[in-house]
Amino acid sequence: MERLRPAAVAGSFYPSQPERLRAMVRDFLAWAPAGARGGAPKAVIAPHAGYVYSGPVAGSAYARLGLGRERITRVVLLGPSHRVAFAGLAVSGAEGFVTPLGVVPVDQEGETGLLDLGPVRVVAAAHAYEHSLEVQLPFLQMVLGPFALVPLVVGDASPDTVAAVLDRLWGGPETAVVVSSDLSHYLPPGAARALDQATSEAIRALRPEDLGEDSACGRIPVQGLLLAARRRGLKAEVLDLRNSGDTAGGEGPVVGYGAWAFA
Repeated sequence: MERLRPAAVAGSFYPSQPERLRAMVRDFLAWAPAGARGGAPKAVIAPHAGYVYSGPVAGSAYARLGLGRERITRVVLLGPSHRVAFAGLAVSGAEGFVTPLGVVPVDQEGETGLLDLGPVRVVAAAHAYEHSLEVQLPFLQMVLGPFALVPLVVGDASPDTVAAVLDRLWGGPETAVVVSSDLSHYLPPGAARALDQATSEAIRALRPEDLGEDSACGRIPVQGLLLAARRRGLKAEVLDLRNSGDTAGGEGPVVGYGAWAFA
C-alpha cells in the first residue's frame, strides 16, 4: 500500500475545497509585484502562515519560481519543526504528500541518499502535523509541472548541517530549493518592520551570521541556504516584505513575512 502523508492543515491554513484553493492561489500569483517577474531562480524563501496572512507574500516567491516550470522536476523543501522536538533533519518515509490538489510524489531515492549523513533520519512524527512544508505545496502544484519532492523538517541542527544537506541535493537546473520561514513574531508594527528589514538585509547580503534567534522561525534552514548560496556565488533579491497587519489588517502585534529569490 502506498504510504501517503495526508493533508493536516487544509481547511484551516488554506481552503480544503480544490476550486476555492486554486482560485486563491491564482489571485496571490496575479498580485505579485512586477519586480517578481525576472528570471527563474535556483531557490526561494517563502512564508508559511495561514494564506489570508502570508499568501500574498508567498505569491511573490512562486510567481518567480513558476518561470522555471519547463525545467524544474524536483523541489527540495525545508522548514522548521513547530510541534516535534528532535535532533538533526527529518525525512518523512512517505511516498507522497496529499493536498486538495492531488498527491505530490516524494523523491525516495533522494531521501535515501541522505541517510548516511548522521543528522538526517526518518521521523514521520515530525511531518505528520507540520504546516511549514504543507502550505507550500499547493503553490508548487499550481506553478510547476510534474515534480518530485524532497521534504525536510529541520529540528535542532546547525546551519552548516543544513548547507551540507543542500550540497548533497543541489543538483542542476532540474532542482529548485524552497525554504519555508516566517519572520518576526508578535511585535508591535514599528518594531516588527525594523527587525524584518534588518533580517531582509542580512538575507540579501548572504550574511547568515547576522541573523538572530528572533529574526525568523526558520532561521536555521535560512542560514543553511545562505551558506550554500554564498559558496556558489548566487545573488539574493528581495521580492516582498510585509507583515500580517499589511496583508490581513487588524491592530496590535504582527507577524512578519518576506519572499526572496536566489539566482
